[in-house]
Amino acid sequence: MKRLIISAGVLLFSLQAALSQEPINCKPVHLTCDHLVAPLGVDNSTPRLSWQLRDKRQGARQTAYQIIVGDDSLEVVNNKGKIWDSGKQHSEQMLVTYAGKELRPFTKYYWKVRAWDKDWVEVSSCVSTFETGMMKMSNWQGAWIGDGRDIHYRPAPYFRKVFEANKKIKSARAYIAVAGLYELYINGEKIGNHCLDPLYTRFDRRNFYVTYDVTSQLKEGRNAIGVLLGNGWYNHQSMGVWDFHRAPWRNRPTFCMDLRITYKDGTIEVIPTERDWKTSSGALVFNSIYTAEHYDARLEQKEWNTVDFDDSKWHGVGYRAVPSQNVVSQQVQPIRAVDTLTVKSWKQLNDTTYVFDFGQNMAGVTHIKVAGEAGTVIQMKHGERLYENGKVNTSNIDVYHRPVDNSDPFQTDILILSGKGEDEFVARFNYKGFRYVEVTSSKPITLNKKSLTAYFVHSDVEKIGKVIASNEIINKLCKASDNSYLSNLMGYPTDCPQREKNGWTGDGHLAIETALYNFDGITVYEKWLADHRDEQQPNGVLPDIIPTGGWGYGTDNGLDWTSTIAIIPWNIYLFYGDSKLLVDCYDNIKRYVDYVDRIAPNGLTSWGRGDWVPVKSHSNKELTSSVYFYVDTKILANAAKLLGKTEDYEHYTALAEKIRNAVNDKFLNRETGIYGSGVQTEQSVPLQWDIVPKELKRKVARNLAKQVEAAGFHLDVGVLGAKAILNALSENGEAETAYKLAVQNSYPSWGEWVANGATTLLENWDLKATRDISDNHMMFGEIGGWFYKGLGGIFPDPEYPGFKHILLRPNFPAELDKFEAKHQSPYGEIRSAWERKGKQIVCHVTIPANSTATFYAPDNVKGERIIHLEAGEHILKFTL
Repeated sequence: MKRLIISAGVLLFSLQAALSQEPINCKPVHLTCDHLVAPLGVDNSTPRLSWQLRDKRQGARQTAYQIIVGDDSLEVVNNKGKIWDSGKQHSEQMLVTYAGKELRPFTKYYWKVRAWDKDWVEVSSCVSTFETGMMKMSNWQGAWIGDGRDIHYRPAPYFRKVFEANKKIKSARAYIAVAGLYELYINGEKIGNHCLDPLYTRFDRRNFYVTYDVTSQLKEGRNAIGVLLGNGWYNHQSMGVWDFHRAPWRNRPTFCMDLRITYKDGTIEVIPTERDWKTSSGALVFNSIYTAEHYDARLEQKEWNTVDFDDSKWHGVGYRAVPSQNVVSQQVQPIRAVDTLTVKSWKQLNDTTYVFDFGQNMAGVTHIKVAGEAGTVIQMKHGERLYENGKVNTSNIDVYHRPVDNSDPFQTDILILSGKGEDEFVARFNYKGFRYVEVTSSKPITLNKKSLTAYFVHSDVEKIGKVIASNEIINKLCKASDNSYLSNLMGYPTDCPQREKNGWTGDGHLAIETALYNFDGITVYEKWLADHRDEQQPNGVLPDIIPTGGWGYGTDNGLDWTSTIAIIPWNIYLFYGDSKLLVDCYDNIKRYVDYVDRIAPNGLTSWGRGDWVPVKSHSNKELTSSVYFYVDTKILANAAKLLGKTEDYEHYTALAEKIRNAVNDKFLNRETGIYGSGVQTEQSVPLQWDIVPKELKRKVARNLAKQVEAAGFHLDVGVLGAKAILNALSENGEAETAYKLAVQNSYPSWGEWVANGATTLLENWDLKATRDISDNHMMFGEIGGWFYKGLGGIFPDPEYPGFKHILLRPNFPAELDKFEAKHQSPYGEIRSAWERKGKQIVCHVTIPANSTATFYAPDNVKGERIIHLEAGEHILKFTL
């Protein structure tokens, strides 16, 4: 191996900078507050402030920082922070908890970072902002109001109010809390670009409000506010096996709103929800988050949300009870219609039936434009598959729908035409999982390729990872993994966007590394773990779907699923270096582990679902569940150490070792290196989770590799094995076997799916399966994260989390010529790229400013294998 080589380009850059005597481009950038850029409505009294250092020089780092916070932007620009001045802190820390004066509600704060670079030269960021919201319940002035209808009334309620703003407006904020879903309008204009707001929570324990800057929508004089409410998960009118129609919170949608106006003379006026609002039904005659929406265009009340609309036939509103005593700000990346897809192909089957193909499976909605005779009924059936006759087949996804009649067909929007020219419709309070749309009409209509448009709807999390490889199977699997993950991110991670839409805990933690390597999802997971805390029983037990209306507290909601309570906070800590979620969940993890300890005093437990949807071989559930008992206990011990809870650390460290020994004593044959019956999952799960004694890891891994080789490099696992097997191989000396397994393109494998045209990950290894056959699932989603680890070798260091120090352990499989993985860490971009050139491997590595790395070369190269890297760009050359 050749020692570290710095590229000529880097040297030339440094020389040119010195000759030109221009300052190096070093600057604190990407300022965030609670991991959001310039958020509105912050309720957290001690928000987290973070930044990155943009500095491409070798060895770039921050030697000190100063945070300045004020309520006057000019003062902050001039380095005066009367709200908080941290002073110069000699620290490389870039995630700091606010520690200044008490934050006031409804206040905009300005902040900046002064940093000192590796040469102790001072640099400053631009000024960023965050704005506080209600801060506490007592600051609300509005009342919760509704239309007086009961839970069975189908038409959606429309609300409106006209008011006078008699002074010049400086700024205005709308604060709206809803049980259900909503769209907000001011003077006929829809406010914001969010979808499906507010996010789904346990409504009787926590409700969200959303804050909008509506300064530009208001005008001096008369203004109109309009609110349209949808049922969402609050009033589930569709029947399904999950019993959401029996949820304890179920009620007719309701909302509360404060429109807070600051006038240029400094006075403040609040326009609250009160009994002076008016309400009516309209064209949205049915809406279900689970099935679809029905819209009767003949009932449209044009301009219902404008000042001059005649609302004399509208009715008064009534007060409603507050859904919960915990109404908090929705500080989460919102759901949006992120991508627009056009029709790829279409067929007219007859004069009343058309089928459209969007070329990609997705979660979202469709927008139709169509003209026809008044009263013509248009049905738009959304599905993932087609029958042989070309019509849309929903038989793989409608199996849990329990309709009482034919008025609520699954994933089928219904539009009744007005007969007044071209009608348009798009679902507001629903989303579907689909690739194909079958449009049928009660009377002949004319459609074309441009009649339908699809919107890919999901939590709008930033894409922060990318993989490119010379093997096209890898590229297709990464894209399919991304599509499935996003299709199943709706303010909480779901299993599938059509058949269930449930927050299955197992799916959530099995895909957590794939999630965090590829997307900036911390705010979604902080929200979802709050849902966990809302749902946890006093004894520590969790349901296996979260949130839930009551379903999921069965006999199998155990460790292999509900370990989300520990695994996700720990991974957030590893990837972000942020311990807040561990702090928030510490007592919950402890109650959970203590419960299992009570029911499994010998350290072994069968509580769980087991290796769900295996290819053929079944694994011992006591083995796999006990391993997850160990994982949770070990995380709890690590969290206790981090938080200075010495007594807990000692207790749970001892308990973890007891569990580990119990598993090995019962299931490990130390002579042969085989766990249980030796099937792939039983061998891989103990390796993945560090149960295997150190001296036996290679033997166990070799046995696993033999199993895979004997299967023709095919999988024989369910969800638990799918999470573990690639890591168990690649991290224990069997990277070649792991690679062949990862890119296998015949049954059973991940690659077979994309080789046969899948654009998302599936729920079953068998494309011809007759059950468990959603075509858009994340439970086998580890593949999308493994490429970063098993080939790129990018790992966070638990001792220096958040990629403050990076562990680089790439592998160079013989059958792969070129690979690149990029990940935007909290410190900036990490790049691990390599290319085969004859008998040499050339690696290009980028370490972000203020971070370092240790590079561990694999066993199949010659020479020195451990290289310490500072921030900057590096070229490493290895001889095979």
